[in-house]
Amino acid sequence: MRLDAGTGWNLWTETFPEKFAPPEEVFKLLNPGDRIFIGTACARPQALAGSLLDYIKNHSQELLDLELVQHCDQGSISTGEPAYCAPASFSSLPDLIRRELLPIDMALIQTSPPDGEGDMSLGIGVDAALAAARRSSLLLAQPNSHMPYVFGDGIINIQDIDFIIPRDEPLLEWKSRMDVPHNIIERIGRNVARIVQDDATLQVGCGPLVDALLAYLEDKRHLGLHSEIFTDGAARLMREGVIDNSNKSIDPGLSVASLCLGGEETYSFLHKNPDVIFKGIDYTNNPAIISRQRNMTAINSALKIDLTGQASSGLMNNGPLSNGPVSNGTVSGGLCSGGIGGGQTDFMRSAPLAPGGESILALPSTSSDGISSCILPRLEAGICGTIDRRDVRYVATEYGIAYLYGKSIQERAMDLIAISHPRFRPWLMEEARRLFSFPPSRASTPAEYQENLETWRRTKKGLLIFLRPVMMSDEPLLQDFFSSLSDRSSYKRFASAKRHMPRSRLWEFLPLDPSRGLVILALLVQEHGEEIIGLGQFCTNDSDLFAELALVVHDDFQGQGIGGILHRYMTYLGRRKGLKGFTAEVLEDNLPALGLITRMGFRVAGEDGGTLQMRMLFDEDALQQQDHSLPG
Repeated sequence: MRLDAGTGWNLWTETFPEKFAPPEEVFKLLNPGDRIFIGTACARPQALAGSLLDYIKNHSQELLDLELVQHCDQGSISTGEPAYCAPASFSSLPDLIRRELLPIDMALIQTSPPDGEGDMSLGIGVDAALAAARRSSLLLAQPNSHMPYVFGDGIINIQDIDFIIPRDEPLLEWKSRMDVPHNIIERIGRNVARIVQDDATLQVGCGPLVDALLAYLEDKRHLGLHSEIFTDGAARLMREGVIDNSNKSIDPGLSVASLCLGGEETYSFLHKNPDVIFKGIDYTNNPAIISRQRNMTAINSALKIDLTGQASSGLMNNGPLSNGPVSNGTVSGGLCSGGIGGGQTDFMRSAPLAPGGESILALPSTSSDGISSCILPRLEAGICGTIDRRDVRYVATEYGIAYLYGKSIQERAMDLIAISHPRFRPWLMEEARRLFSFPPSRASTPAEYQENLETWRRTKKGLLIFLRPVMMSDEPLLQDFFSSLSDRSSYKRFASAKRHMPRSRLWEFLPLDPSRGLVILALLVQEHGEEIIGLGQFCTNDSDLFAELALVVHDDFQGQGIGGILHRYMTYLGRRKGLKGFTAEVLEDNLPALGLITRMGFRVAGEDGGTLQMRMLFDEDALQQQDHSLPG
């Protein structure tokens, strides 16, 4: 689809006849050893680059040691030789060019046709092309009526271009090749959506997985966009009004990106859209800018992650760039196997420094064929660690969310094993014991998080509480909860006056073997996070279908009905598990607890040294009244 035919070429060929010449005449200006910049990814000038390749082939004896500078471009002119790649951050490329540490002798760019003032837009590829266009010794432009005119910094006047070689051709499109099943994408997407808050400003990483996950943010409000890449998913959220940029602290009202990986519909959306601007990659990926953007939330994907949190997104075959056949067959969509790396690290490191900022790394738990785990004990030989373990905060798979920030290696390992595929958990646990010296008390494999057990309840006094299963990442919350109990509550519940809960004891409350029991937390959900105000636990035994029930409520929230809510919910879950009833132990002088569980239906079954043995049979008549508000 042609977006804008410009003002016609007669005016410009008459005004600047010296700028119009056949490509083969222009390429005669090349010298051996020249460095040539070629526009990025979908903005690559196909016809111009093809002419260059043909010229080089026909003059290979004269043009020795030419060096190509390109990014996300492994198509018709890629050398495919990692030895010739210069490892660097994509966002550092403009600075390298400006400081002439990477001087550019010739730049090949693609633009929109000139308007009445002679202005041409770099369209969907401003990134490092802007710096290359301004500092190259020779600038060659391929105006193309299919290129959208995108507002922002990527505007170049025809007077600043040395040679103009017009050619209309469809732009390259980023075709997503999604190997991840839809049901897994949906589960990952819902987990990511739990982390992303209203008013967040998003960075969206490259690849079909991240783009697909954006669909699960449709219920969010007033999102913003400040991203290296603009995608089809971002355009969709803008059309739906989910991204309106109304609460951005920098560039309010505007979606800001540096390049676009998308399709024709998205290119049309970008054309002269006043709500979108493209700027240089050194602006979008500038840590000083990112860290000042309130509620900055980076969403990226990885291929592999190890139990320490080090991840790899290298060799990511996300999908082909395509506008039909090219000279040497299908264009590869592999990203950044070497050389100039993407901006993922810039955002993973800088977003959490912003007020309210977070970073999310999303990946499926297994390879697309299900044969191998994407969570590994250690990154395998040959897999490059592209994301430092210190920069990984949230990790989301289809099995849950792990929060790694501030965690020890052992804690990280347990959190990641808990969101791995259940088939690989025993292996990962065995490797974790070998690598990280887990104590004997940590001998079991973490259970899968049961999201379906989440529910909300309101007490008779109007307090809204969130009930959910305990997660591996709850260890700090549990430690805070137990340490804040009064000596009296600690003694009555745990037969100890110590407020500090030893880690070996604390692990008894973390999810291990679901066949042995369940722990449900009662939480207050506040702006700063979750706070545990109560806990219910039942543990089964091997002799009968009874489970020992334990309840504890924080001192500041006792007498508000939280214990009763926990008991009713634990009873519902116990019945669903097929249990016949609960047992409990209560100190005989703990009159409040004794009165509470007596009202719940417990009866004294025995006494042992000041401790009453209580038992409760699930009474069908009573439970019908208790369960009417519980999920079925």
